[in-house]
Amino acid sequence: MQLHPIAYFQSPFSSKFGIPKQSGLVEELKGCIVFKPEYRNNDALRGLEGFDFIWLIWQFSANKHTPNSIMVRPPLLGGNEKVGVFASRSPFRPNALGLSSVKIEYIDWNSDDGPRIHVMGADLMDGTPIFDIKPYVSYADCHPDARCGFVDKQPIKRLQVVFPDALAAQFTAQQLSVLHKTLELDPRPHYQNSPQKVYGMPFEGLDIRFHVSQNDVLTVVEIVSLDER
Repeated sequence: MQLHPIAYFQSPFSSKFGIPKQSGLVEELKGCIVFKPEYRNNDALRGLEGFDFIWLIWQFSANKHTPNSIMVRPPLLGGNEKVGVFASRSPFRPNALGLSSVKIEYIDWNSDDGPRIHVMGADLMDGTPIFDIKPYVSYADCHPDARCGFVDKQPIKRLQVVFPDALAAQFTAQQLSVLHKTLELDPRPHYQNSPQKVYGMPFEGLDIRFHVSQNDVLTVVEIVSLDER
């Protein structure tokens, strides 16, 4: 079987750095699904307006090398413990396929380039190829009492974010909320923990530069246009 993209994702994140590591962690994060010309037909989405959530099957297109191990180090475990690749959601997989559940914000049926699906809570970077879309069905897809392995024992850690008013003023209230919640999740690679290092996270065409102190306080120190770097 050969897989071919049916659509591509539009996101404020132009690289994988900083993107929430799971869908739904930043519910306000907006994105858009733009179909390839052969699928720009309203009939392909007929009935989807009756659903609140969809599943996206997509490609980890930012991976630069072929995975060569069946063991991975999940960030949730601090990068210090290995588990099997099929017991994880690591992007370094034999077939580099991602699976995300996202909320439909609205469907633009009259866009110039065919119907567009505007969604919230996605964990896809800009330009990500999408291979399939399926509606989320609660009776089959929701298992509220299910065990979740090591995830059950590792609560998500959030940082305190300090965002100076002068820098925050460059964003709308919605963008600022997304930024705060994204930065709280600690965008740094799990193997980096230097309080002196300044990191840059691309967002909406800007480079959000920050550092993280030893007491887990993330401070935004500068915002630079990506065109000026």
